[in-house]
Amino acid sequence: MNLRGTATTQLQSIVWRLAAKVRLAAHRLLFSAQVCGKTVSGLFKTEVARQHKGQFITKFMYQGEEGLLVCQLDNPSLAAEKESRLLLYPNVDEDWDNLSCSERLTRAQFTISLSQEEHNQTIPQRSSPTVWHALYADRYTCQEATVIPSHGELRFTVLLLNADSAGNPLEHFSAEEAGLHTFYFLLLLAYFVASCIYIKPLYQALRKGGPMHTVLKVLTTSLALQGCSALCNYIHMARYSRDGVGIPLMGSLAEFWAAAAQVSTLYTLLSLCASWSLSRGRKPQSRPLQWEQSPASTAVAVCGVVLQGALLLWEQYSASEDQHRSYRSLAGILLIALRVTLALLLASVLYQIISTERSTLKRDFYLCFAKGCFLWFLCHPFLVLTSAIFNEHQREKVVTIGVILCQSISMVILYQLFLSRSLYWEVSALSSVSLPLTMSRNNQRGRY
Repeated sequence: MNLRGTATTQLQSIVWRLAAKVRLAAHRLLFSAQVCGKTVSGLFKTEVARQHKGQFITKFMYQGEEGLLVCQLDNPSLAAEKESRLLLYPNVDEDWDNLSCSERLTRAQFTISLSQEEHNQTIPQRSSPTVWHALYADRYTCQEATVIPSHGELRFTVLLLNADSAGNPLEHFSAEEAGLHTFYFLLLLAYFVASCIYIKPLYQALRKGGPMHTVLKVLTTSLALQGCSALCNYIHMARYSRDGVGIPLMGSLAEFWAAAAQVSTLYTLLSLCASWSLSRGRKPQSRPLQWEQSPASTAVAVCGVVLQGALLLWEQYSASEDQHRSYRSLAGILLIALRVTLALLLASVLYQIISTERSTLKRDFYLCFAKGCFLWFLCHPFLVLTSAIFNEHQREKVVTIGVILCQSISMVILYQLFLSRSLYWEVSALSSVSLPLTMSRNNQRGRY
């Protein structure tokens, strides 16, 4: 009985440790939104400041006039006793890591001595938007031989503000994020207007079924996921614009919905191309242009989806405050390489199909499908390359906005292709009863 009780206790201990690790991983995935500052709360730690030659607090890209940094303390007497100070650096140099502790502290452009409950520091205007880094240091930071005495906690809140349209320092968004809130609002408005116009014919097409019913369902699901991502981003940024913190869970959910939309769309495109290329050798005249899944085509699509899904998870997990631009990380580079490789693979498959196709209407169908595919796959690599000609604070916005718009246009092209009444009739060789969005009536079906 004692042995059994001991084994049970050990098993419970192992389960509790695993549960704690799962909770920690879930917390990191759900609440690690890409927030680079704006409103930062935490503890000034002397041990961390000594270990890293200054405790990194946050960074923020100021632009225009009346930039402001506000530091609030809950124990100013303790800060004065420790000679605490906040150091501000514009555009950290490449040799930053090679500097000694004293050299790093003396290079600060602004030094704010923390001895009051609130300190305000105006950031001077520069010719272009500039990233400012905030570090904490005190009297023990560079004195490695001195024993750090035990003190109470020194809590802080730092607010970083840009000037708004009226010139007042009330804008929590940094220069590299300015305008994204408005973009997501306009995107949601466009989704709403489009859904009001096309929801009824789309519902009728899905209810009627037909040979491309599965494709239409997946495209609709992908668009719905993109809409959910845009909505979560808008909610997060709307709250963020007021308090500088936002709702990190909404930001994480937006990334999750966007990744789900990417995965579902990729599976559809790969499955269609693989099934078309494999079915031509088996049944060249039977049920053309349909999604005829086979073990081989499913395996190709699943491999591509699993690889992209793994890279997307790696990209989100490795994203941090110091590496905000995902396309500069290893995961982002591999993701771009994967999309280029898949685009070349699809180009090869579609070229073989088009070169042997005799029907002009079917060739037009495949060419239109190729345009939608290439736009969806190549927009991200192309925008990353062309963003180099823009200023640093504009590159992230160019890539983010451009990818969303290009992939939305690609989805519209595919929708028009699969919902096209005349072309769809010619290439499907099926009865008009099963065609979506047909204009025929019961007494007029003979005409079509």
